[in-house]
Amino acid sequence: MQSPDDDSKRETPTPNGTRALSLQSSATRRRLPTLAEVLARRTLPPVDLYCYYLFLQREGSEDSLDFWLDVQQHENLCRAYFKDLKRTGTSVRDDWPGYYREARQRGSIYNRFNGIEQAPYDDDKDEPWNQPGWEADGGQAHRAGPQGYGRPGSIVAGDDMPEAPEPSTAPNSRAERRSFMNKRASHAPTVIARNSAISRTDLIASAERIYARYLLPGSEKEIYLPAQLRIASFPISSSAVPHPQDEEQQRALARVPDMFHAQKEYVFRTMEADVFPRFLRAKAFGNLTPISALVRLSLGLLALWAALATGFSFIFLDVMRAMRCWVILPFTVAVLLIISHQYELDPLLALAMRSETTPFHLIKVREPYVRRILLQRAGGVLLLVALLTAALSCLFIFVPGHRL
Repeated sequence: MQSPDDDSKRETPTPNGTRALSLQSSATRRRLPTLAEVLARRTLPPVDLYCYYLFLQREGSEDSLDFWLDVQQHENLCRAYFKDLKRTGTSVRDDWPGYYREARQRGSIYNRFNGIEQAPYDDDKDEPWNQPGWEADGGQAHRAGPQGYGRPGSIVAGDDMPEAPEPSTAPNSRAERRSFMNKRASHAPTVIARNSAISRTDLIASAERIYARYLLPGSEKEIYLPAQLRIASFPISSSAVPHPQDEEQQRALARVPDMFHAQKEYVFRTMEADVFPRFLRAKAFGNLTPISALVRLSLGLLALWAALATGFSFIFLDVMRAMRCWVILPFTVAVLLIISHQYELDPLLALAMRSETTPFHLIKVREPYVRRILLQRAGGVLLLVALLTAALSCLFIFVPGHRL
């Protein structure tokens, strides 16, 4: 649902020829936010990143958002590495010739930042970065990620980093390596402390942790990816410098900065098409959680039973009509609770500018456009409650009494 005001829908062209809504702040936005704006922390409750994470937890899909945020942090780390190179006056070609060749041949999301001239070969057309939807700038124009590092529950910069094992203790067999990587995924920090220049070992450690946590078969937070985007192995380790004569390790090292970008884009598109529309329906058009709505339905049916019992008692006891007006109260409560369940919207909470994050835990609605939607829907729900209550009350008040 978007505002008819076309001035609010500013568009920016993307490298692949498509057009996308630019990132806007809550103060200027006259529409519902996009997923990119939520991830970039350009939104306010109840459609902010925190509420989105809680919604994904409720649906058991938070691993996708964790993966996206971790890859975004990995890419930020790589940008910081290249910034350090630029600050010292060292060219990428001299410092990392393997990555330089890879970036020229296959493309890289850092090419524009590094000033590397991309020249893809004809036999690379099937690679993810040459498919529609690949952005040469890493998606910063319209899919910018969170500003800075971290997410709900992440480790903040400055925490002590676990020491890497000595090279002599590096795992050799496949089973030992899988066990080792699982351990790294469990205790490796989400954010590397920025108290020194970032090294290539830091980049390897970041990529290794992401692979072990999300892409290693059988890992605790393994995410689904189509076959063409799966990474079969991670042949290098942060505990030992890749051997200069090992072509497989050197090739894997050169691909570390861009290793997960295609997977990140796939996860973004999946969330954008599947989970995010449900999140907007739940938070922008309603203010109740499923459990809270179910409790309201139970109480509403109980109140409806009490209202019907009272109404029929007044009829068969031939109570005067002035006394029958008391049925308005239970009918109002019953209809309000049942309609609130049906629309997953409590109009009283909406008028108070409150929305549920978890069952019976409220947060203030601060997103201006969402406030407007909730107020409009609350008005419609209250009108419907008034009409149904009036109809049921009139039926039981004006029907002729008959004493049994």
